[in-house]
Order: sequence, then C-alpha cells, then structure tokens
Amino acid sequence: MLILLFFSCNNSRNTNKEGPRKDFSTYELVKDWPQLKPGFLLSPVSGVGVDNQQNIFIFQRTDRGWTEPFPDSLISSNTIFLLDRVKGNILNSWGSNLFIMPHGLTVDKENNVWVTDVGLHQIFKFNHEGDLLLKLGVAKIAGNDSLHFNLPTDVAVTDDGSFYVSDGYGNSRVVKFSKEGKYLFEWGTMGNKHGELNIPHMIDLDSYGNVYVADRENNRIQKFDGAGRYLKEWKNNEGDQLYSIVSDRRTNRLFAIDLLTLNDTVSKGSDIIQFDPEMKMLGRAGRSGLSSWPFLDLHDITIDNEENIFVCGTVTTKLHKFKKVSTKRQ
Repeated sequence: MLILLFFSCNNSRNTNKEGPRKDFSTYELVKDWPQLKPGFLLSPVSGVGVDNQQNIFIFQRTDRGWTEPFPDSLISSNTIFLLDRVKGNILNSWGSNLFIMPHGLTVDKENNVWVTDVGLHQIFKFNHEGDLLLKLGVAKIAGNDSLHFNLPTDVAVTDDGSFYVSDGYGNSRVVKFSKEGKYLFEWGTMGNKHGELNIPHMIDLDSYGNVYVADRENNRIQKFDGAGRYLKEWKNNEGDQLYSIVSDRRTNRLFAIDLLTLNDTVSKGSDIIQFDPEMKMLGRAGRSGLSSWPFLDLHDITIDNEENIFVCGTVTTKLHKFKKVSTKRQ
C-alpha cells in the first residue's frame, strides 16, 4: 500500500511562517476502497460524511455536469449512497428525482442526513433511511431573505439540533436556524475583511460550538463563535482556494483541503492540511510533494472516530480513504 508521510516537517515551502512542523502522522491509502459491485462506477462526488456507525455517506452528481445555467430537470438516478466503512460496498442508496446539482452533505448526531442543492437553492434534512424531514428554501428561486437561499453550499448541525447554512455562491453569508427550521440570525457580506466572505463553501463546528467556514475565494478558514462573532482566521499561502474544513470534535483538531490552479484553468492539485485546536498548521500533504499520490481536485473531506480520512472530488478524484496506521512525535 501507498504510505503517506502525512503532515511531515520536511516541507521547505512553509510560507505561512507558523514555525517548524513538529507533528507528523503516517497514513496509508486503502487500496480497492470502495469495493463496488461490478459495472457500478462512481460519478463526481461533491459531499461526504460519517454516520453514527462510522459508515460513509456520499452525495454524487451521477451524470450531471456543472453548467451555467444549471439544467432544469431533476437527476433521475440515486444520488445519496451509504457505504460500508471497512470494504466500501453499498449498503443503501436513494435520492432519485430530488436534486438538480448536489453539493454539501452532513450527518448529525441523530444520524440524520443534511444535503444542499445549489441548483434548487434548497437544503434538505432526511432521516438515515432517506425519508424527508425538513426542506428550506424555495425551489429554483434565489433570494437573500429568511425564506430564500442563493446557491447554498453546506450545513453544520449543533448538538441541540439548531443548524447553520453556508449560503453560498450567490450570497456571502452564514444563516442560523432553530431545530424546527425557524430563521434566527445571519452574518457575513461580500468582501475579504474579517467576518466578510467570498463563497463560504463548506462549514463545520468544533466541540465548543465554534463555527469554521471554508472561505473559498478568500483562500482562508475563518473561525466564529456560535453567535457569529469573528474570532480568528488562517490564511492559506500555498494554494488558490480553500475548499472544505472538518473538525474532529473528539480532539478539536482541524483538517482542510485546498486547490491550486494554473491560470484559473489547469488544476495543479490539492493538499490536505492539518491544524491543532488553536488553528496552528501542523503540516500538509498532497500537491506539496510530501506524498507520491496526486490529489487532483478535492472538494470535501471528513474524518471518522478512528481518525481515518475520507476525501472526495468532482472531476477525477471520486472517493478515497486514508487509514491512520501510526502517530509519531519528535
């Protein structure tokens, strides 16, 4: 198996000036994962999450490509798949005739599955088996008030069931709702100053309820408290866009993914980046050359309770699992 010297301290291009990278871990790319039935091929995967049994949910676009304007028709095939965490075989699938352009996926502590559709301008909450529990936003109608979204990207759910929506490509805000879906408050406007956003692309919470936003076009992570007050940021100086962020709520360590492109057209690959709870970067691997496996187009990332990492992409990197095999310190 391919061994990643993940988060090594040997990267000479540390333009973030965060000091020596003293922490590094060894990860192993799990070959032949996922194990899918013969003839079944994954399409672009835009969202990935972990359920309470540590199995993996994915949100895929089937044969639907990103075009502007989006197609008007719903995807006729299943878009949400549950995969076994060990072998990756399909345990369940659903989501046909529901979505136009799948984007983010989140699994909450009650095992509910939340997804966003940027084509419909809506968010959806399903139970674990795929029954619809809640839907917000008006189908195919964009807006920036309490009832509308404009290409919403992701959802983060608190322990009490209230939730935040990153909204998104069309708006530059984060909106909080009650457990029942009642609008509570919002923050964020277009810009690059503290608290401003330029495509809040993915969102997550730590164990204290702090909100982390992958501020994609500003190429940074912003941290807010639960009321939306700006706390701090981490600026990425080794890529062009910061795509996704996940918090390991057991340790409050953070993992993020980025993307570097040439002339805004040619992908030079992605890195996976690890942070301590204070948002100090511990290391990165992928495009930077700290591994021999080329990350090409990572779109989302999640982590299970054994610190295994799952990444997905919407072009060539469909879905991969990295198993944590050891941890070393120096």
